[in-house]
Amino acid sequence: MDSLIRKCQMKSRSPDKIIEWIPYNNLQNIEYLTSGGFSEIYIADWIGGGYNNWDGEKQQLTRNGTIKVILKILENIKNKSWFYEIKSHLSIANKSTFIVQCHGITQDPSNGNFILVIKKLDTDLRKYLQANHIKLTWKERTKIAYNIIDALHRIQNENEIHRDLHSGNVLYYQRTNSWFISDFGLCGPVDKQLGNIYGNLPYIAPEIFEGKGYDFSSDIYSIGMLMWEISSGEPPFIEERDKYGFVMKIIAGFRPEVLPGTPLEYRELMEQCWDADLTKRPDINTLFNKIKHIYKSYFQNENDVEQQTNYVPTINNSQLCTSSSVSHSFSNSIYRNSSNEVYNLRDLLSKQNLTKGKY
Repeated sequence: MDSLIRKCQMKSRSPDKIIEWIPYNNLQNIEYLTSGGFSEIYIADWIGGGYNNWDGEKQQLTRNGTIKVILKILENIKNKSWFYEIKSHLSIANKSTFIVQCHGITQDPSNGNFILVIKKLDTDLRKYLQANHIKLTWKERTKIAYNIIDALHRIQNENEIHRDLHSGNVLYYQRTNSWFISDFGLCGPVDKQLGNIYGNLPYIAPEIFEGKGYDFSSDIYSIGMLMWEISSGEPPFIEERDKYGFVMKIIAGFRPEVLPGTPLEYRELMEQCWDADLTKRPDINTLFNKIKHIYKSYFQNENDVEQQTNYVPTINNSQLCTSSSVSHSFSNSIYRNSSNEVYNLRDLLSKQNLTKGKY
């Protein structure tokens, strides 16, 4: 662990990116927040805070002062997977602007569990869209997609796959008006395969359900679903209730309906991302360059009133998507019921006669 921290420190580009071992007693007012995947999440005060600058006169690093942080408990210390999550997060997060920053690591003296100390952001994408969907312009929507794809670009350039991209793992920081990818619990090299399916079913690529394993294109499929969610303001397939029937439909080619008013370039890129044929999905470099081009086009057309106006898509027989309607549908949908679950692949597929066809 000491060796890993030292390696990360040597690669830090600025004082505020320095990873450090944080004494557990420097974390005060620890409160339970939620459960995520295989981990419990807490919020705490980090007394003293992290480094923020170099004092040339005193020849030492200065600290921010006490700040709120997120604690992710890495349970089951006998299972080596916790170490890979630490390595993935520390090795990748502090190299990229749009990946949630990890301040450092600590250890709970009562049970020996290691804990990631992570920067506290403001909200996740799903909650943000519920609150702001009606007000967002296409320029703002495209910026969200651009930030997410930029982060994935950094991850995949490290030869890593995230494996669990969904709107709960995309976080917003209001101070910089930026979006970040979080939760590296399943992140790993392309040749690291999982025995089970884990996560939110609506974002999982069809080939995973067919037992073909994760690769870079699996994350690209998830990006397609996120792009649709950004366009619509609601999670994909929110009306679906039967998860086994849903899997059958996805394998057969079922996808969300593209909403009227979606810009053509955005639509085409989104549909390429969720293509059933892996070879037709863009690689991360192509995807990044295309979304960058789309986003920059809004700055080249600042006087184009049509592009800058608020866009509110029509959903369900032209009825506007509102926070209350989304919350009601979400409560019973496969999105909620599949969140953070682990599925045995063989058992999942045996629930239905998953014959291929066109839905």
